[in-house]
Amino acid sequence: MSNEELIIKVLAEEGNMRKAAERLFLSQPALSQRLQSIEKEWGQLLFVRSQKGLTPTPAGELVIQYANEAVQRKEEVFEQLHMLSEKVHGTLKIACASIIGQNWLPKVLKDFITLYPEAKVQLITGWSSEIVRSLYEGEAHIGIVRGQTDWKGTKLHLFKDTLYLVDKEIQSLAEVMETERPFIQFKSDSTYYEEIQQWWQKHFASNPRRQITVDQIETCKQMAVNGIGYAILPSITLTGSEDVHTMPLTTSEHELELTRDTWLIGYESSFELRQVEAFVDIVKKTCCSVN
Repeated sequence: MSNEELIIKVLAEEGNMRKAAERLFLSQPALSQRLQSIEKEWGQLLFVRSQKGLTPTPAGELVIQYANEAVQRKEEVFEQLHMLSEKVHGTLKIACASIIGQNWLPKVLKDFITLYPEAKVQLITGWSSEIVRSLYEGEAHIGIVRGQTDWKGTKLHLFKDTLYLVDKEIQSLAEVMETERPFIQFKSDSTYYEEIQQWWQKHFASNPRRQITVDQIETCKQMAVNGIGYAILPSITLTGSEDVHTMPLTTSEHELELTRDTWLIGYESSFELRQVEAFVDIVKKTCCSVN
């Protein structure tokens, strides 16, 4: 594969000559000249230029598909070659639940990069349902998800953390239905909501009197820590230095703490890659030191 395929791929992704030139570390005139040469080689106009940017022609769409496949195939061959080497090379592609990416993964990645400076890391974060989709679509080697998962491939349990009701004023779960303070929730995947709703319905006869919903778990935490209302947060988000009351959620059957599991998942073939093996080794050591 030559650089022409990479140029076509980047131009299609950016749809803008200036942005594509920046990604490719080329000047705009140099990139424009390269594109003209590529189009001459194919004997077709690949992009229509306008003030709005670049629009692929029908011929361009075919060449773009070819270029994407060529780039991906080259990456796969590099990964296979790196498997033959004793050193850890290549790119480690991780899709990770946002809460783990914020609170747990940075230290693990620091250890990985320190031990294997020649490896690269690509990180995608989102809800657990989005992580699974990233694996299906080949955007990541491994995924880190929260809660229950029906993943059929390789699945490694990392750790579980307790869910706590957190508030500046409330000191027991019995006070929840008496308070006028709002229940602060953060948007998450459906399994998290289901677990919380099931727990709530088992313990209380009615819904919270007042509710506030925010986009991010960190926003939810800061609002609770600053006394705006109460929240239900996993222990992974709590350092212990917060000036709040923390009450573990318990089940009604055996009064056990309600917990949330974290899993490492992926296809078996991905776990054979050297960079993935090295990362999993670090993860196992980290989880053993936590448990």
